[in-house]
Amino acid sequence: MRSLIRKITGFAVALPVAAGLMLSSAQAEKLKIALAETPSDELAAFFVALDRARANGLDYEWTAFSDEELAIQAVLSGQMNIGFGTPYAAMQRSKAPIRIIFQLSKLKFFPVTTKKFSDLKDLDGQPILLHSRGGGTDSIANVIEDKVGITFGKRSYVPGSANRVVALVGGQTDATIIDLANKNKVIKQFPDKFNVLPMFEVDSSDEALFANLDWIKENEEQVGIFVEALLSVWQDMHEDPTIIRRETDPDGPIGQLPPEILDGLDQFYIDAVAGGLYDPNGGGRVAAAADMEWYSAAGQLEGDPSTLDIEEFWYLAPLDAAMKK
Repeated sequence: MRSLIRKITGFAVALPVAAGLMLSSAQAEKLKIALAETPSDELAAFFVALDRARANGLDYEWTAFSDEELAIQAVLSGQMNIGFGTPYAAMQRSKAPIRIIFQLSKLKFFPVTTKKFSDLKDLDGQPILLHSRGGGTDSIANVIEDKVGITFGKRSYVPGSANRVVALVGGQTDATIIDLANKNKVIKQFPDKFNVLPMFEVDSSDEALFANLDWIKENEEQVGIFVEALLSVWQDMHEDPTIIRRETDPDGPIGQLPPEILDGLDQFYIDAVAGGLYDPNGGGRVAAAADMEWYSAAGQLEGDPSTLDIEEFWYLAPLDAAMKK
């Protein structure tokens, strides 16, 4: 859920951490994965999928970058094989054939306001608190204006959903846009003070996996193992969200997180699945089409979305193959 609100270029440091085992596939090069953040509760399902892929012979290592732009550049330069993010602008600008292969999560952010407002149309002319100028919540606000036919008033910026919650609760703003987890906390703690305004359905991608198409085709076996593992976890998670906590390796990067985070994994994934954060089918053509519309409206893709060819942005063969198994 955080990728769009991290889409600002800044000073960042890559945190390299190796994972994976030398298995029977040792003769193949390790799959190098560029994460766009350090391990967190939101990455627990992803690491469960990595463990399943390793059990099926995938050898890998991952590096956590502190900014999505750095993860994108690491893939573009060939330093890493697969990255986290939604690099649509980079795909249009770059000569490298970058393609998305799996939607990790949908773009689920929520307009939360004081009781003064009950509908998005009520925010016409009203000030709103967002993450950053030119960042993801700014883009969301742009799409809201376009779809609902309103114009927000003054836009102010405070990075971090949790920090915007503090501003909301402290009376410093009457309207903001925050992520699923913080939205749930606000409504649970202050049900009589704040509203979650009805939001149009969004199937577009927040986090996705992408790679160079030439590399994908040269490493079909590795990519196939990886995508099959992801798909199996995403489908199992929809049947039972508590499987993520049960399959989390206590000695892995998620298992080393603070106890309070681990204790909250079940509720996090129960809420996330119920809230539609994850597509059990990995996004595919539905997500690709939604992305064309969303990222065009958000200003990250040029051209009429109805004329954009999804195959210039997605490579669907690995997901199609996994769905047939």
